[in-house]
Amino acid sequence: MTEVSDQHKKPFLYVVVCASGIAGDVDQLITAAQKQNWDVGVIATPQGLGFMDAAAVEAQTGFPIRSAWRSPGDPRPLPPPDAIAVAPATFNTINKWAAGISDTLALGILCEAYGLGIPTAALPYLNTAQGAHPAYPQSLDRLRGMGVLIGSYGPQRAKAGGGADGFRWEEALELLSPEVSGRARTRET
Repeated sequence: MTEVSDQHKKPFLYVVVCASGIAGDVDQLITAAQKQNWDVGVIATPQGLGFMDAAAVEAQTGFPIRSAWRSPGDPRPLPPPDAIAVAPATFNTINKWAAGISDTLALGILCEAYGLGIPTAALPYLNTAQGAHPAYPQSLDRLRGMGVLIGSYGPQRAKAGGGADGFRWEEALELLSPEVSGRARTRET
């Protein structure tokens, strides 16, 4: 594979996918983004990779799914992102990200996004037992303080089917739209 040019034509969205039962539906977010003229690349946590149909996602995006660091000198398989959506964002990823832990490619990208000023939205998906842990609201507060846009979907009752039918994948795009539009206007002036 050749290195992707930084001169990519369409805006580029990274979708960070975590290990969750609904991760297999990430094609809904990819489809919605593509309808809004985004190109999309998927970054999966190492465990998240097993929760989706990787071949189908790669066919839909036209890019390889990334889940591990590349070696020095290896080409960059994705253009730099104009925005990042973390969906579904799990309890583990939210807490590690807020703490600045960068032990996976996905977390490394998220930790660097803050310093690079990349608009980022997270759609948490966890159960109420996890949401009751004191680290979770503290992590959300820290991420919000960093400018991360947090989706409205609340924790669901544990072992009750997960509430996947109410998860709005497109909310990530709704959250990011004003941020990305504002950055585009700033670049034009």
